[in-house]
Amino acid sequence: MTTRFTEELRNQNLRTWEAAVGHQFVKELFDGSIDDTVMAGYLTQDYRFLDAFLALIGAAVASADTLEARLTLARFAGEVAGDENTYFQHSFDTLGVTEELRRETPNTAATTGFQALFREAADTREYAAILSVLVVAEWLYLDWATRVSHPRPTDPVHADWITLHDYPGFHELVAFLRAELDRVGPQDRDTAGDFFGRAVDLELAFFDAAYAHPLTEAGREVVR
Repeated sequence: MTTRFTEELRNQNLRTWEAAVGHQFVKELFDGSIDDTVMAGYLTQDYRFLDAFLALIGAAVASADTLEARLTLARFAGEVAGDENTYFQHSFDTLGVTEELRRETPNTAATTGFQALFREAADTREYAAILSVLVVAEWLYLDWATRVSHPRPTDPVHADWITLHDYPGFHELVAFLRAELDRVGPQDRDTAGDFFGRAVDLELAFFDAAYAHPLTEAGREVVR
């Protein structure tokens, strides 16, 4: 049986991929023990991606070679700008993370690295390069969100972050992104492998950074 191209790419980065999917952050997110300072820092940094990530999806829309793909990617952009953005705003309110604090908190190295990678991939205007980054960003999250079998945590900030990455529409999105990269990636194998590998490295670094750079209660309007 022939191995799918996306599976081949994951296998090439399996040690780092598994370290990210099984990270302390994921375990504590599911069991509800993750500290508010860690969650607040993580979400503050993750929200920094929004601008560059929407630009990346826009570049995917522009570089896609079929109308069906453009329509699916355009809907994806709408979901990121809609439901996911709403989640962030509600979570910031719950965790007491003000807009001023978000502005003043510096990027971690992983955040800066992701922003640069998103823009680099978008600037290539190459569908395979763009898809390689999108596939990691979405598939790796689907992977960790579906590996744990115990009940969801009761805290909405935790539970809703998991749900955003484990519902039928998200499963369909990841299946679509993988199928597209399986289709176009083998023709540009080196480029796809380079962007995919760097994205996986940054995913692990981003989880690590949540613990290295928690957003402490100093300056936060804690409402819990």
